[in-house]
Amino acid sequence: MYTADCRARVAFEVLANRWDSVVVFTLADCGPARPRVLAERIGGIGPKVLNDALRRLECNGLVQRRRYAEAPPRVDYELTEAGAALLEPMRAMGAWALRYGDAVLEAQERHARN
Repeated sequence: MYTADCRARVAFEVLANRWDSVVVFTLADCGPARPRVLAERIGGIGPKVLNDALRRLECNGLVQRRRYAEAPPRVDYELTEAGAALLEPMRAMGAWALRYGDAVLEAQERHARN
């Protein structure tokens, strides 16, 4: 059962923000990266939104922030084991969206018209 304290809810809540899954996929694709590189690869994401997503993912244990003792300071991010393990269910959700996305959008349009 999906109750208030169900562990399955954690998985859905972790990626409820629209940018978090994009950041996870981008880090999986390009490996450890600095925020500027991530923003360039993602496109359409502002620095504050990216920073918020990275902080949220770090807080949830899905990315690791690495600081380097350099001048100027350098920081990069990489997926943790838990973050990398999310790729399989995320791909499954993507496959579901490809198969049923049109039907969902059509249902939403019908509902909006009524």
